[in-house]
Amino acid sequence: MMPEAHQPPRRRHVTRSLLFAAGGLFLTAAALAVVQPSPPPEPVFQARQTLDLPPLDARANHDAAPYIASTRIRRGDTVADLLNRLGINENGLLAFLTHDARARSIYKLYPGRTVQAALNDQGRMVWLRYAHTPGATAKSGVDSAWLEVRPEHDGFSAQERTIAAVRETRIAEGEINSSLFGAADQAQIPDAVTMEMVDILGSRIDFLKDLRKGDRFRIVYEAYMHDGEQVGTGHIRALEFINKGKTYSAVWFQNGQQPGGYYDFSGASLKGAFLRTAIKFTRISSGFGMRMHPIHNKWIGHKGVDYAAPSGTPIYATADGSVEFIGRQNGYGNVIILKNFGKYSTLYAHQSRFAKGLKKGDRVQQGQLIGYVGSTGWATGPHLHYEFRIDKRPVDPLAVDLPVARTLDSADRKAFQAVAARYLPQIELLARLQESRIQVAQQ
Repeated sequence: MMPEAHQPPRRRHVTRSLLFAAGGLFLTAAALAVVQPSPPPEPVFQARQTLDLPPLDARANHDAAPYIASTRIRRGDTVADLLNRLGINENGLLAFLTHDARARSIYKLYPGRTVQAALNDQGRMVWLRYAHTPGATAKSGVDSAWLEVRPEHDGFSAQERTIAAVRETRIAEGEINSSLFGAADQAQIPDAVTMEMVDILGSRIDFLKDLRKGDRFRIVYEAYMHDGEQVGTGHIRALEFINKGKTYSAVWFQNGQQPGGYYDFSGASLKGAFLRTAIKFTRISSGFGMRMHPIHNKWIGHKGVDYAAPSGTPIYATADGSVEFIGRQNGYGNVIILKNFGKYSTLYAHQSRFAKGLKKGDRVQQGQLIGYVGSTGWATGPHLHYEFRIDKRPVDPLAVDLPVARTLDSADRKAFQAVAARYLPQIELLARLQESRIQVAQQ
């Protein structure tokens, strides 16, 4: 992933598939903050050619190239876990990494990011690299930053390095067999891109319960490269998702200085007036309607939907609005009530704490962090109680037809159609390739 004086003949990458499941397809996972992406720059199209490597005996080199090991950080990993997976056993290295100020960037391990090591033929470490900032966007391009640690005399040295990256456009498709992340890993789509796909279509598809085996997605996204290695990812430019036989599409569009956003191929905005859920990747623990109350032990009407999640999981506003109430309220515990627009309002209860600085009267935007899951009030365990109200009357948020956002006006539509025309052929190409593979398999 990083430039090196002697590139190794081959690299072995140790990766893992992130498999989340909810409703039979996802594992409960800590929520990840996904916000509306900043406007991506215009893509740069590049053609690349894959060349066969020469025979091993044609690469005469007295100094054998190092063996490259790579692993992705998992939630809960320690530095010692990473060193073990990379096969590193250097006396004093762990103490150096965890105590030396020059290696401070490894103090914070971000799940999904990469740690690499080069080992010589004796199994000794040549270098260790932690790509803590892959593809940080800057006006002048994209810089990828990493920590590099090398043996030095009787100890180690650490240095921060950066490189400029080139933006490329990539296309990929996947089919869901067990989970969305499993399919994305099979298609070699980065986790950040997968999460952005969930955010873009969150007002159209309930990724907690709507996914089915056989669902497919096709995607055009940006990747940032250096010396043939991917060092970061950009934003999704276009995508198509087929869920339960229905096709959903998205294209990024920005006209002039106006705020950009995602629209389907017909020009309708994908920023729905309301998101279906306030927590990313969780599970429904109690639905709307009559239920046996876990504390009062009697049948009682449940006016919202409960989402089970670990304490501290971020909670996001499902729509634009203003804070009508924030504080403690009887059985709701710590609760926020948002006045959204017109006759609509939403309630978020049992929070452990609220977003810093949030107060009554504040304006919030869809997808903005407003608090954290807890078990305050009448709760037997950590979860979010979410209510969707029309004229102050709770209705089932999973069954009601949510208000939709506006479509493009005539002044923008022509410009949008020109942008969409760039990506439709790429999406259609992926569809034709899939049909060809099916025909070959049937023969």
